[in-house]
This record gives sequence, structure tokens and C-alpha cells, in this order.
Amino acid sequence: MAVDLLLGLQWGDEGKGKIVDVLTRNYDIIARFQGGPNAGHTLIFDGHKHVLHTIPSGIFHKTALNVVGNGVVIDPVIFKKELENLDKHEIDYESKLLISRKAHLILPTHRLLDAASETSKGKAKIGSTLKGIGPTYMDKTGRNGMRVGDLELVNWKDKYKALTQKHIKMLDFFNVEIEYNLEELEAEFCKGVDKLRRLQFIDSEEFLNNAIKEKKTILAEGAQGSLLDIDFGTYPYVTSSNTTAAGACTGLGVAPNRIGEVFGIFKAYTTRVGSGPFPTELFDEDGAMMAKVGQEFGATTGRPRRCGWLDLVALKYAVDVNGVTQLMMMKGDVLSGFDTLKICTTYNYKGKEISHLPYNIEPENVSVNYSEFKGWNEDLTKMTSADQLPKNLLDYVAFIEKETGVPVKIVSVGPDRKQTIHT
Repeated sequence: MAVDLLLGLQWGDEGKGKIVDVLTRNYDIIARFQGGPNAGHTLIFDGHKHVLHTIPSGIFHKTALNVVGNGVVIDPVIFKKELENLDKHEIDYESKLLISRKAHLILPTHRLLDAASETSKGKAKIGSTLKGIGPTYMDKTGRNGMRVGDLELVNWKDKYKALTQKHIKMLDFFNVEIEYNLEELEAEFCKGVDKLRRLQFIDSEEFLNNAIKEKKTILAEGAQGSLLDIDFGTYPYVTSSNTTAAGACTGLGVAPNRIGEVFGIFKAYTTRVGSGPFPTELFDEDGAMMAKVGQEFGATTGRPRRCGWLDLVALKYAVDVNGVTQLMMMKGDVLSGFDTLKICTTYNYKGKEISHLPYNIEPENVSVNYSEFKGWNEDLTKMTSADQLPKNLLDYVAFIEKETGVPVKIVSVGPDRKQTIHT
């Protein structure tokens, strides 16, 4: 049995949480493979809004097991709050939620280092969520990080203290004022660790490969988006992990030949949170309307998202890098009411018209060329089947399918799990 992947194809916030929730009924196991509490997956059902940061989006389904893989970084403080939110809904997470021993832990001093680093950059800041993600992955690659499995050792506090002291010394390097009370931060961290240790720790690569042999169905859930990948994103304005399909292999211990379907999630337009280049960004009434109707605010940070037309150059790049087999278009309903819609089809780059994503897409290097499409005025939110969708929307989707060479299998027409049309 193959492992299917679900990935974001833009700069994150594409609506992955909703689609995982929709698809979970088809899978025995949902496994998160990278990122940490810098992600925010929003699910809306039964009139309630739920935001998850580290826990896989299948946790609200009674039958699915949920695995936090080795590629994820976990902040016990935030994780504890997530679990407490689940307590309100009487979710039996102690039996449904499994944690990889090889997942790395975010220490309080990782967050301090993140804040100091970002402050020191001034106007050149990269737009970090300040969750300690970058410093934790730096410790991971520097081979001195702390992992979940360490919490099972009798001397784990010694390892914690040694790493913390190293971080305190590193803070001086940045030469900025960061106010903190380490004693309070550590007390909170220890409470989070106590909560975390109530869960099942597993050797996740063994667990998942055994599940494959037993013909279990597995969906690997990514966080952030492909354009934030540490290797293939808009560096340095990226996250610290591999958000693309390859990250699922290293973040779960699943071999490439065991990957099945690759579901690529994208918005009908484009958004971005934080700093970094954005060729199709809008600064006019159209952009403001997208932000207002789409309620474009980050699920983790609350920061307003920058909005722009769909960038097909970037989308085709993400499709190729990930080997996407099915596309799923989110927030089609947000574009209702626009007389004219635009899709970026090519860039002007160093005096040439190109159709691929180049090394550098800073505004001084890139301008965009658009194809225009007739908009639609119909309210999509009450529609339940593909034959109800307006012709202009179907033409918009057909163009995307033709250009990418990949079918659009889902069109989302609202935030609720019921507002999902299979095409």
C-alpha cells in the first residue's frame, strides 16, 4: 500500500487542514512530516472553528491514528495548549496520537534566539513567526539538538541544561535587548513536557513501514507551502525544513517508491505572510477585496496576508518539484464578484520572457504578464455539485488544468468541510 501526500503549492495558508479533514475518512493513519507550531491548519465543521499547529488534522476523526513524524519540531508549551483545546471536545488523543522519538524539541531558549536573530536584522528581517523553528533545526543539523526520545532517559534534564546554557551564551552575539524570565519559561516548559510524556512515543519509521506492509492507508500531511521550502523556496524568505514531497520521505522514513498520489493544494489566487518577493502582489482595491472576503489573516500569527492574482509560473514549478498527481483549488468563492480575473502566465526576467521560476524573483528582476478571464457573480457557498458551478469558473479551472497538465479534482467553495465540490 502506498503513502499519499498532501502538500501546499504556494507560500502556505492554502487550506491544507480542511482538505486533510475531508480526506481523513479514506485513511487509517494521518502523519505530519515537517514543520512545527509555525504552521496553522484551520478546520471548520459543525459550526466550530479549530486551529491546529503541530497535531495532524485527522485528530477529529474517531477512527484515524495520527502520527507526528521525525521531521517535525515540537514545542511542549504550545503542544500542551493544543491538547487542552482537544480536551474540550473529549478527544481521546492518548490512544489516537503517536509521537516519533526522533522529533526534535523546541526549548524556551530556541524562541529567545529566534527573537534576538530577527530583531538584529532590522529592516532585513525574514518574517519569522518567532516560534523557535529556525534555531531548533539549526541544532538538529548541528547535531546537538534534543529529541522526544531523550525525555525517556533519566538524565534528560542534564542534556536540557547543557543546551540551554549554550543558547544563553549565543544570545550575547546578537547584541540586542531581549527581556525574559528563564525560570518562568522553564516552569512552563516542564509542564508541557509532563503533558507530552502522557502520549505514546514510537519509532515512527518502523511503525509506518509496518503499517504499509499491513496494507494500512496512510496520508502524509505537510505544513507551510512549497515556495517556503528551504531548498526550493524563495530563499532566504523560507522556512527551515523541506516542505516539498521529498520532505515526506525524510520526515517519516518512507522510501520514495512507496509514495502514491500527491495532492497539491492551491488557492484560486495567491497569498503570502511575512517578507519576501511576491510577483503578483496587488496593492489596489482588488487585493483589498481578496483579503477582506477571504479573511486573510495568518492562523498562527494573526498577521494580515498579502494578496495577489494566481501565479501560474510558480504553480507549475511547485507541481513539477512535487510530482503532483491531483490538484485541489481552494477559495474559489472568494473570487465571486470580480468582473475580470487575471492569471500570471509568464515573467519578464533580464530582458527575456520566461515561463519558469528563476533563481531570483525580487521585484527589480521580475515583472509579470497576465492572461485575463471573465469573472462570475454567483454565490458559490451554497453549491454542492460540479454541475452547479458557473461556466466562467469552469473555464478558469480548465485553463489551469491545461497549463499544468494535472486535473483539478476538488474545488472548495467555503471554509466548512461540507463546502467541498468534487469535480
